[in-house]
Amino acid sequence: MVRKVTSLLVIAGALAIAACNTVRGAGEDLGSAANCTENAINGGRC
Repeated sequence: MVRKVTSLLVIAGALAIAACNTVRGAGEDLGSAANCTENAINGGRC
C-alpha cells in the first residue's frame, strides 16, 4: 500500500512539473507574439 501511494505521489509530482514548464513556454510564446504584433503596428519587423 505504501509503495502504491509513493508511486502515485512521484507520478503526480512529475506531471505537475511538466505542466508548469508547458504553461511557462506557452506564456513566453504569447509574449513573443504580442511583441511581434506591437512591432508590426509601429512599422517594425517581427
